[in-house]
Parts: sequence; C-alpha cells; structure tokens
Amino acid sequence: MNRFLTIFGFFILCAFALHGQSTVTSQNDSGTIRGRPNILWIYADDHAYQAISAYNDRFAKLAPTPNIDRLAQEGALFKNSYVSNSICAPARATILTGAHSHINGVIDNRIPISFDQPTFPAILRENGYTTAVFGKWHIKTKPEGFDDFKIHIGQGTYFNPDYRVKDGDGEKTVQLQGYSSDRTTTEALDFIKKNKDGGKPFMVMCQFKSPHGPWSPALRNLSFLRDVELPEPPTFNDGYRGRKAAAAAGMTILNTMTEDRLLKGDVTKAHYNRLTPEEEKVARNSLGYENRKLAKGDLREIALKKEKYQRYIHDYLRCVKANDENVGRILAYLEESGLAENTLVCYSSDQGFYLGEHGWYDKRFMYNESFSTPLLMRWPGHIEAGTVVKELVQNIDIAPTFLSLGKAEVPARMQGADLTPLLYGIKPTEWRSHVYYHFYESYDNTHKVAKHEGVFDGRYKLIHFYEIGEWEFFDCESDPHEMQNRISDPNSRSKIQTLKLELTNLKKQYDVKTPL
Repeated sequence: MNRFLTIFGFFILCAFALHGQSTVTSQNDSGTIRGRPNILWIYADDHAYQAISAYNDRFAKLAPTPNIDRLAQEGALFKNSYVSNSICAPARATILTGAHSHINGVIDNRIPISFDQPTFPAILRENGYTTAVFGKWHIKTKPEGFDDFKIHIGQGTYFNPDYRVKDGDGEKTVQLQGYSSDRTTTEALDFIKKNKDGGKPFMVMCQFKSPHGPWSPALRNLSFLRDVELPEPPTFNDGYRGRKAAAAAGMTILNTMTEDRLLKGDVTKAHYNRLTPEEEKVARNSLGYENRKLAKGDLREIALKKEKYQRYIHDYLRCVKANDENVGRILAYLEESGLAENTLVCYSSDQGFYLGEHGWYDKRFMYNESFSTPLLMRWPGHIEAGTVVKELVQNIDIAPTFLSLGKAEVPARMQGADLTPLLYGIKPTEWRSHVYYHFYESYDNTHKVAKHEGVFDGRYKLIHFYEIGEWEFFDCESDPHEMQNRISDPNSRSKIQTLKLELTNLKKQYDVKTPL
C-alpha cells in the first residue's frame, strides 16, 4: 500500500510539473517567459503570529487583521512556519539566500551580508524579472540584485523616515513624508504602477518597520483599543523552573523593558521631532492620557508589570493595525489594476515575538513564540482558497520557492525546499520531518540569551544551550507553553536520544561544522 502511494504521489508531482511547464513555455516579444507570477513579498518586523487574527489567538476578536486574513481566506495559511535564527538581520539574510546563517555568513545583527553568494532577487532579475525592495533592510550592505530600492537607514523611524535611495550605480539619502508603513507601501505601489506594463513580471519586497519597538502608532490609530483591557497570556507569570537560560534572560516586561521606552521619552525623540507641532501635540496628548498611571512612578512589582504590559501591547497592536491597513491598500490596487490574478502575495515576519508570554517581549529563543513566524500566501486561481498547510516549513524555503515559481534554476547552495507543491495541496512523498535552529549571539548580548541550537519534529523539541552547558526537552503536545523541561525524565530518554541523533544528522545535512 505504501509503495502504491509513493508511486501515485510521484505521478501526481510529475503531472504538476508538466502542467507548470505547459503554462510557461511560450514567450512574448521581449523574450520573457509567460505564465510566471508577479511576486509581492510583504515582510513585517517582529510581527508575532499571535497578533494575526487568522491564527485565532487571544487578540483575534479584539484586534482583528481582516486584510492580512484575506491572504489565508483566499489562499494559504501555514500553521507550522519557523525561522532558523530568531533575530532580524540573520532572518533577512536567510530569506534572500535560502541558506542557514552559518552558510550565508550573517549569524547576528553586526555582520553585513556579502553579495558574493546567490540571492533570489538577483537570480530572478537575471531571468527577466523587474526587482525592487522598499522599507526596512537592516543588513548593512547596499542592496544588490534590485532594479530599484528605497530602504530605511538602520532601524528607521516611524514618522517621515529617511531612506537610502538607488541613484544610478550609487545611492543618495532622502527624507520622505508619512508614516513608515504607509510610505513604504506607497513606494512599492508606485514601482508596480510604473512597471506593470513593461512586459516583465515584477518581484517587489515591501518591508515594514512595524511593529518593531519602540512602538509608535500612526496618529490615526492612537485611539484604537483605548481603555480596553487586553488579556494576559497564561505564562505571563512564568517562574522559569527547570530552565536556566530562560531564568537568566534580560527581556522581561517588568525589569528590562524601560518605562522610558513606553513613555516615549528620549528614546523616541527622533520619531516625534519629525512631526509638525500640531501632530506632536496630538501624539503627546494621547501619550499623556495613556501613560498617566506609569507617569506617577508609584507602581510596584505585579501592578507595574501589568500596567507596562497593557501599554506595550496597546501600542504594538496599533502598529500592527497600520500594517493591516496597508495590506488592504495593496490588495485593492491589485484588484482594480487587474494584476491580482497573476500576483503571488505573501505576508510574513522576520521572526516571531513575545507578547507577554513568559513575562517577556523580544525574540531570540527557540521557544515557540519567537521560533514560529506567520506565513500567508495568496495567488488566485492557483492556490485554493482556505488552504491550510500543516507541514514543517522554514524561512530557508522562501528563496527556492520564488525561484521555482519564476522558472529559474535553484542553486545547490540554497538549503531550503520548494513550497510550490504544498501551495497546490500536493504533499510531496518526501518532506522534512524535523527543522534545525541555531542562535549565535553570546550570553553577554543585550538580552542575555545564551547561544543555542536545537531540533523540532512538530511535537518534540530538543534545545542545547551549549554556551552554558544546558539541555532542554519539551513535549509540545502535552505542554504547548513549554513550561516543563523533561530532560531528566526517565520516560523521555529514548525520545531524547532519537532527537540528539537527528540533531547530529541535520548538522551534517546543513554542513554545520561546530557551534560558533
């Protein structure tokens, strides 16, 4: 029976491949292969899946994201999407290169990417695509492989941001007016409008700064959720029993998140000094009202933690709201222009984020909230509406998928898998059973998260904090919040040994020489 299914699956995949080939073999007058989709990659910064209502988490009804949800309703929602290194620059380098951090060279936020390696935008451009990137870049090196770019300088600012703009073979710096998510979307749409009739498909990376901290909402959204008490996660008061690395981390809402970050003091003056006096007055009045309890300075311990959480999550969700509004702008234009039917629209984030889980904000750990990342894709007429993908996927898969859809050769250096069959509802006869993770920043980094690597099979997770000599093992089915480290559980020894062997095998597969 299994042999029959394998043979049947093989013929299905062959039929799929032949169908795809038949739709792209003809060429137009410019020599461009027909039938390849336009690709629009919408990439947020620190957007947790918990804050997308399609994932049906605790904010789904209070702070819905109807436009992002449309990508799932009219396309595919990935339920088990993970990153290989939960931190900004490495995640972005992984998207471009389709390779783990130790291969692409960007293991942390300090190291610039080298373009002496293949990237999917450059390959698509060589194969007839018009390519561009707008918004947050955050990997230091000037973008290569793009016909156009307008990117934030460093982290960028939320209001009236400065952009590095392509200028011939060089670049210049300009300040553009507007809220960052709005402005980035406008630039992406203007590029699409300019190039939609050029005889070439386009690939545009529209990359939002939002909802990265310090969380500064668009002025129009300052009253959203005002005076609404938002729910705390069940692990809000985690005591970190049996998890040494978690107990040592410096990313708690109570002790690490400074009140200045919430009060929008000096840390964000670069944001608010870019507003007009009238706009700044609106923002300051709103901040004054919402920070009235914090500003008194008399809250302590539990009361302080709860109030800081409320202020953090309110502004975080307001920043998310602007992202959702701009996804709505994009979808509306694609429909009115007739581009929707042949445009793959994707929404994802460079990693997940803690929204109070374990008493934290930020990312870095292999625990679920930062290890997971949202991924939604829509391509009308190709991806069946309401598709739910449950297979284990990872951010190394994005580059080979886009190259496959663009009918370009995938370099052997790329370590990810082509997601296209999953989008068509076809489960490949062989798909990964485990994913590999590796965080390289040292324990002395800003948030005191120890270096670690690990393996996850969809249920069981093994993490090795090799910098501090600690192992952790979780059964994520019986313990979805990862509160019980069962590394010393005698009943788990067999599974632990199996995962240790799988970790060794994955390191060989991905050419991980040794922990760095």
